[in-house]
Amino acid sequence: MSAATPDEVDASSAPLIEHLAELRRRLIWAVLAFTVAMLLCFTVWNPIFNFLTRPICAALDARGQECGLVLIKLQEGFFVAVSISFLGGFALSFPIIGYQLWRFVAPGLYKTERNAFLPFLVASPAMFFLGAAFAYFVILPMAFTFFLGFQQGPLVPLLPDSATADLAPLAEAGIVFQGSVQEYLGLTIKFILAFGLCFQLPVLLTLMGKAGLVSAAALKRVRRYAIVGILALAAVATPPDVISQVVLFVVVYGLYEVSIFLVQRMEKAREARLRAEGLWVEDEEDEVEEKEAAK
Repeated sequence: MSAATPDEVDASSAPLIEHLAELRRRLIWAVLAFTVAMLLCFTVWNPIFNFLTRPICAALDARGQECGLVLIKLQEGFFVAVSISFLGGFALSFPIIGYQLWRFVAPGLYKTERNAFLPFLVASPAMFFLGAAFAYFVILPMAFTFFLGFQQGPLVPLLPDSATADLAPLAEAGIVFQGSVQEYLGLTIKFILAFGLCFQLPVLLTLMGKAGLVSAAALKRVRRYAIVGILALAAVATPPDVISQVVLFVVVYGLYEVSIFLVQRMEKAREARLRAEGLWVEDEEDEVEEKEAAK
């Protein structure tokens, strides 16, 4: 094998340098958008925090308690503002970050590949925000109501007089919620992120089906294992009450079935296109029929 000449080496390194320069430019725009969005959220972190505390305040109000969180550490308030700024900054800048990623990847794709990938780029943030909204409006109120149910109000007995004071029942220790601001915010963000990621399931499986990594028949065959995994997820991600676990299981399992439906439609569209182009192979058709019979 002959060694590459200096001119060939220079010609092959030029595209790499151009790709690195393009990547650097896209990263700069993404970081700049995130920084601006984070600084903007830092100036309004109080209203954002008030919005995030509405579920706990509603749960406390239903029990006749005042809504109040405490600062355990002196610097805790500052780090809460920074955490909110990071979360809000990422949410606001995500469309720009996704656009920069698309601009970097798109030139290396064929037109058909760009048309196939673009819907997933749009569906991913939409499904994430849908999952976050589901966690905020449905799961968090149920979770906080469950957790607050372990409180115990302090009971102070009335002593009749000093003569019978030794016969008075002992006071019960009070268990009252006095939550840390940072701990509450961390728990709320974990719930929101977890459900936002769970709602990415149809996008991920459909994209894998588009790439030929999974099929609808394979997803149907592993349905029983998926049910077990979703049940385990519902047991870990929600408080140990039946209602919230059932709600999470029904939603995530429904997303799994939606994924199977989307992958199946994609496979039928691919088969129809190949048949129209005269590229459908009989062996491939037989394989599909065998998979359908094995359902």
